[in-house]
Amino acid sequence: MPIRNLYARQIFDCRGHPTVEVDLITELGLFRASVPAGVTTTASEYEAVELRDNEKNNFHGMSVFNAVDNINDVIAPEIKQSCFEVTQQKDLDNLLLGLDGTPNKSRLGVNATLAVSVAIAKAGAAKRGVPLYRHVSDLAGNRTFVLPVPCFNVITGGIQAGNKIPFEEFLIMPTGATSFADAMKMGTEVYHNLKKLLLAKYGTLAFYTTEEGAFAPNIKNPKDLLTILNKAIDTSKYKGRVEIAMDCGASTFYKKGKYDLNFKQKKSNPKSWLTADKLMKQYLDFIKKFPICSIEDPFNMDDSWKDWKSICEKTSIQVVGDYLTVSHPERIKQAIEMEACNCVSLKLNQAGTLTEIVQACMLAKQNGLGTVLSHRTGDTEDTYISDIVVGLKCGQLKGGAPSRSERMAKYNQLLRIEEELGPYATYAGKAFQNPA
Repeated sequence: MPIRNLYARQIFDCRGHPTVEVDLITELGLFRASVPAGVTTTASEYEAVELRDNEKNNFHGMSVFNAVDNINDVIAPEIKQSCFEVTQQKDLDNLLLGLDGTPNKSRLGVNATLAVSVAIAKAGAAKRGVPLYRHVSDLAGNRTFVLPVPCFNVITGGIQAGNKIPFEEFLIMPTGATSFADAMKMGTEVYHNLKKLLLAKYGTLAFYTTEEGAFAPNIKNPKDLLTILNKAIDTSKYKGRVEIAMDCGASTFYKKGKYDLNFKQKKSNPKSWLTADKLMKQYLDFIKKFPICSIEDPFNMDDSWKDWKSICEKTSIQVVGDYLTVSHPERIKQAIEMEACNCVSLKLNQAGTLTEIVQACMLAKQNGLGTVLSHRTGDTEDTYISDIVVGLKCGQLKGGAPSRSERMAKYNQLLRIEEELGPYATYAGKAFQNPA
């Protein structure tokens, strides 16, 4: 089934920033895909480059007209002239990589290649007459389907919030749910009980929400946050069934070999900066006192391999590499060799094509690592990540808070998939790191 037309445009993500949307047309109709964007990039040579126009007087430099032009003027003519069917995902993705010709998508932009790649996958699924999640499952060689444990971001700190919290995210994971629908019940109830507790203790300013729908109370001590979050779980009567996860984002407050937990203050005293050992002691104290099942990016991404390995040895919980591995096979291989983490975060726009994210996921799994598929802060209403996480059997999905329509669209799609699969749907639950 040939591609009759391929056309891109600039639209807007949930923050009001420009992003790329693609329409791909075949004899079966129109297939549309849009791409998300993160708040930060790692400056890693391995992370794919998002192409922005950088014209200060045009959308504050955030416009994506060059990426749009790359699709319309470079990619579209080549794809339409190719003899590939839309079911030939790997061949078409390789065509995209060849057209770009750089190791990090810096010519065409990851926001161009990803939009086209996902639109192709949607068309390929339609050509085969199967749902997108089944099409992705076949691309990955999976024969069963797993509904992920949703990782709900309920409190935000770090560089994503204007409060004093140094760590990026505090999340809840309904690992004790019996189904994805049950997990949604647990997550929403804890979220709303947390809102009530924040209001009662800290007043109305405490439950203003961030771009991902999480609360951002102006609390400095992470232990106070963990205490009130744990209370929200207990109040909801989900003790032992809903656990806590932390995304520390430690690279963002790493300075001169130490960690500055006061980095958001105007003046930070270097004498208060923590060594890796002291920071690890704090993490281990949190893990001992609270039902924490996962910790992400606890240390800097480049020169802290021994610290990553050490925390893996000192705790049995999940240790996730995000900034550390940036969804790139070479970094994942390095993390495996260094025994630096037991799970990796996968982000579609860090890789750039569906084929590359499938390969990264398979590499991690073949080496015993867990996988968590992650959204981005600047997301759109597109829901393909929900199909991809089921098709890849990741076991975990970071999709933001159980709030805001661009977040809930992903969770609602997972409810539909679970309903459609019926008895063939397995919820990852306590086996989230290595689901069956």
